[in-house]
Amino acid sequence: MSDVPQDRKYLPSHEWAHSVDGLVVVGISEFASQELGELVFIELPKEGSNVQFDGAFGEIESVKAVSELTSPVTGKVIEVNQSLIDNQQAISESPYDKGWMMKVEPDEDSGIEKLLDAAAYQSQLSKS
Repeated sequence: MSDVPQDRKYLPSHEWAHSVDGLVVVGISEFASQELGELVFIELPKEGSNVQFDGAFGEIESVKAVSELTSPVTGKVIEVNQSLIDNQQAISESPYDKGWMMKVEPDEDSGIEKLLDAAAYQSQLSKS
């Protein structure tokens, strides 16, 4: 497995947050997508809805398991990656790029400062 991108912050549950132009782009790590295996379904929040730091924002289902998706940020969902609804392959093939799940306009108290940096997340992975 490749190193985790340094430009993101991570939840211990493998979701990432990437700040871009005042929004926070959210997805799951390559480690998580590999652990899940073949993906068959994803449920994402509605645009305009609010998500809470460390709260569920959706579900992802593979042939092995159903997993809750946890938000690494508090704020308002501005955009959802609709292409994932019909085809979850982008999550497996490009988890840090095409496989993004939602873009959030963060609240002032977004929780993002509580996330792990890449080194801390990588360290957690090497222990598991």
